[in-house]
Amino acid sequence: MSIHRDTPLAERMRPVSLDDYIGQNHIVGTNAVLRKAIVSGAIPSMILWGPPGVGKTTLATIISHQLKRPFFSLSAINSGVKEVREVIEAAGKGGMFSRNAVLFIDEIHRFSKSQQDSLLGAVEKGIVTLIGATTENPSFEVISALLSRCQVYVLKPLEEKDLTDLVDRAISEDKVLQSREISVKEYEALLRLSGGDARKLLNVLELVVESIEDNPVEITNENVLNIVQQNMAMYDKSGEMHYDIISAFIKSIRGSDPNAAVYYLARMVEGGEDPKFIARRMLILAAEDIGLANPNALLIADATFRAVENIGWPESRIILSECAIYLATSPKSNSAYSAIDAAIAEVKAKGDLPVPLHLRNAPTRLMKEIGYGKEYAYAHAYEGNFVQQEFLPEKISGTVFYEPGNNSKENSIREWLKKIWNLRYKW
Repeated sequence: MSIHRDTPLAERMRPVSLDDYIGQNHIVGTNAVLRKAIVSGAIPSMILWGPPGVGKTTLATIISHQLKRPFFSLSAINSGVKEVREVIEAAGKGGMFSRNAVLFIDEIHRFSKSQQDSLLGAVEKGIVTLIGATTENPSFEVISALLSRCQVYVLKPLEEKDLTDLVDRAISEDKVLQSREISVKEYEALLRLSGGDARKLLNVLELVVESIEDNPVEITNENVLNIVQQNMAMYDKSGEMHYDIISAFIKSIRGSDPNAAVYYLARMVEGGEDPKFIARRMLILAAEDIGLANPNALLIADATFRAVENIGWPESRIILSECAIYLATSPKSNSAYSAIDAAIAEVKAKGDLPVPLHLRNAPTRLMKEIGYGKEYAYAHAYEGNFVQQEFLPEKISGTVFYEPGNNSKENSIREWLKKIWNLRYKW
């Protein structure tokens, strides 16, 4: 295959076989489940779920080549029901388009319900083997009828060794880079900027090499950071700054800065980010960072998510802006987040402790006879709808998992808890 200097390094280095594929040993390594299916020639329709740059598109292409099947590729951003039906029709005609063609759909989470519905018949009949790629949880984004017909494979971020091996391989094997004398003195900046994304890593490597006129080329942390900072785009629509921008957005809301929050929101709006992705992250933040300091925040965030599902761009920018400002200006508390993590840690440390007898369900006579539910006190039968009794297993009696935050709402909660639990818990 001829090498074109204008072809990006990430494309020039795209693997063409499983033996060249880097990472994901849990699914395509020796004796791994997906590799066995590929070798046998009997692959299921599947959803590849993982962060950007871990090899979803590459894996789909390798599968098609390995099985010698026709390969169709659609992007959910640019394709609709019409394009899906055209591919299915072509794949079902025979001739140069044989049955069992592979249909790869990038960013399948962006397909609407009707677009996903249009795939069902062809997948069921085996006209196409669907390979969908997504960075979002398919349980939320792929309709249940289609998801039930697909195997979900989770792709992990590439590990440090995978990334350093990729850099070394590019320098030693790429025909264009071979024309330069390149040595990597330090890998840290390259790896940090990649965020586990192979495509981004190769893009940064190529940018650095092209920006250094000297030969030999020495790659250090300092020159990598200087070169990348000078060439940073406002927002990369392909997703390379995707996680940096959403991180800044969330941290600005958590830090109660509405101005920074709407600024990073504007970056995402202009970058063409999925409005549901933004709304989903605010929904998580409302529970994690605001919580019981303002329980209405979760309701507002949930209403925002539902609204942008129905509205879309450009009007959703207004709804998202209102929610972002509301969350940024709301009092903050991570007490619910800390409480569940503390409780999970206790469960992992102490195991399955026995539930107190008086709290156990007693559906049979024998269970009642041995004391199940016998001394349970029904709270509503007491003044104030409360009576002190033990709810935790005996071994961890008196353990406090929920620590109310220091805000007006939870200060009131703290005083109430102190009053009713003064003999059992210490707040």
